Amino acid sequence: MGARARQVQRNLARVHGTGVPPGARSREVASTFESYGRYFYELFRLPGSTPDYLDRHVDEHGFHHIRDALGAGRGVVLALPHLGNWDFAGAWLAGVQQVTTTVVAEPLEPPELFDWFVSTRATLGMRVIPLSSTAGSEVLRSLRANEAVCLLCDRDLTGDGVDVDFFGEHTTLPGGPALMALRSGAPLIPVGCYFLAKGRHRLQIGAPLDTARQGTIRADVSRITQDLAHHFEALIRAAPEDWHLMQPNWPSDHR
Repeated sequence: MGARARQVQRNLARVHGTGVPPGARSREVASTFESYGRYFYELFRLPGSTPDYLDRHVDEHGFHHIRDALGAGRGVVLALPHLGNWDFAGAWLAGVQQVTTTVVAEPLEPPELFDWFVSTRATLGMRVIPLSSTAGSEVLRSLRANEAVCLLCDRDLTGDGVDVDFFGEHTTLPGGPALMALRSGAPLIPVGCYFLAKGRHRLQIGAPLDTARQGTIRADVSRITQDLAHHFEALIRAAPEDWHLMQPNWPSDHR
């Protein structure tokens, strides 16, 4: 997986700058792959986990922000980078906190793999919306039903995202989280998931971003998406080795 290892190296350079010795960076690349392996190992085990097990293995900070958002009755948009074990967090949200949870997921090849992810997440209490031309309307329906919608959004999958500065370099990120929050009135909350020792996890749930209308819808989506990018930077810097972004994500990655 040399290409992915080189991508992880580039990502770590963006996070740390140029001051990390090559040996230390190589160790951190190895730690990133170990972290990704732990994600899948835990995902395979999750369907057999009880709510008590999930609750005992989660150290949450800021869940009151989600509770308050759902109390207002407009749903909540949870925006996450590919950090730690987001499926463990979703299982905890649905199974322990009893929050109706919907996730948007990228279709995978082969289709049987995507079907496995859908069925596994359904077993954990999460409904999956495939990323498609109808995903936006389905997300809005979920928010109007006062659900939590989880969006992994540190990578522009469709190529029509919003221009942002992300780790000091120009790229694009999905505008969907900001647009859904603006259209529905649901709070937009950044969330980071981190691995801890002995199978435990830390969930860092931030305060809602400022999604009040200030200009045109295009300008507001741009402003909010850039704000979200800066929050993602802080979440990722807390544990770069848990950041499982292994595909090109900046224009310079293709050079």
